[in-house]
Amino acid sequence: MSKFDPCFEQVLADATARNMRRSVRPLAAAAPGRIVSAGRELLNFSGNDYLGLARHPLLTERAADWAQRYGAGAQASRLVTGTLDAHTQVEAKLARLKGTEAALLFASGWQLNASVLPALIRGLGTRGQVEVYTDKLVHASMHHGCQAAGIRQIRFRHNDLAHLDRLLTERAAAGVRRIIVTESVFSMDGDRADVPALAALADRHEVFLYLDEAHATGVLGPHGMGLSGLAPGGVDLIMGTFSKALGGFGAYVAGSQALCDFLVNTCSGFIYSTGLPPSVLGAMDAALDLVPGMDTDRAHLARLSEGLRDGLRAQGRDTGASSTQIVPAMVGDAGDAVALSARLNDAGMLAVAIRPPTVPPGTSRLRIALSAAHTEDDVDRLLDALARDPLRSAA
Repeated sequence: MSKFDPCFEQVLADATARNMRRSVRPLAAAAPGRIVSAGRELLNFSGNDYLGLARHPLLTERAADWAQRYGAGAQASRLVTGTLDAHTQVEAKLARLKGTEAALLFASGWQLNASVLPALIRGLGTRGQVEVYTDKLVHASMHHGCQAAGIRQIRFRHNDLAHLDRLLTERAAAGVRRIIVTESVFSMDGDRADVPALAALADRHEVFLYLDEAHATGVLGPHGMGLSGLAPGGVDLIMGTFSKALGGFGAYVAGSQALCDFLVNTCSGFIYSTGLPPSVLGAMDAALDLVPGMDTDRAHLARLSEGLRDGLRAQGRDTGASSTQIVPAMVGDAGDAVALSARLNDAGMLAVAIRPPTVPPGTSRLRIALSAAHTEDDVDRLLDALARDPLRSAA
């Protein structure tokens, strides 16, 4: 008990009153596309294991093998004694698959964005002013990175490249370096950016393009290696994660050799973090071997996603501009979204309610995330449960 607990308890009470209180729930792993909660197996429509690789035997076997071979941890930061042959092996394999000169591993996507952006902003601003143009719906880690750099974001309307083009044209000034920060697939809406058009726009205005591929890596683009593959050489910095479709943990930057060398020397999230452990690297390495050959799984996932969108819309539910494996079922009110999620849980399905501040006020939703491990029958079960639910109004 701390004398400051009443302060914390008041904040929690306020969150409860607004249907915004969050809590962690113990869950146990099950077969891909399933999860165990309170002793019950549920269909899992909230995880990011888009290809069902989290329990793939090749990932778990290589994770165990590399832990046996290299030990449990890297023991130090990468610039001290924490760089193993395993790190450089994974980075070289990733760069080949991404079609870039180099790649660099980080602990997580949040840590990467929050530390790479300040380093990049400072580096590009050494000889002048820097402006950062961000999509209105970019991830919280990107906002944090810009705030850590002490820079004011210039926000453009979500996926509105005409608006971005106009801002870049109107604000053009000599001596100013500019950065576009956006995502290829947006994690709460499931829509995607037009990456070739973005790359062409960035090239025309001579702007640095920073692209978050966390929810596209493994699922979209040539051989599942992200939508940046649709604009070869057109994206200056590509980041992504291993913790979603690639089934494991960790994140990466892919780009030029000079960019990666620059980050090794300037990025606090790399310099001051212990290197990723060998077991994590083993799972990464195995996923990179598997993903390029999973076109059939990606096609199955796309069919499931389209079928879910069609079914939800037939019920009168708004799915926004989703065109990927992430399908929002808009509800609107936070309390209604929580109640709907609870009723689905009772019916044997996990579909977590997403509320502000993760999404804008009035747009609370179920964020339904599909996996290639799901079947058409699984999606039909979800649609049947939603069709029987009394809450059918769209946001």
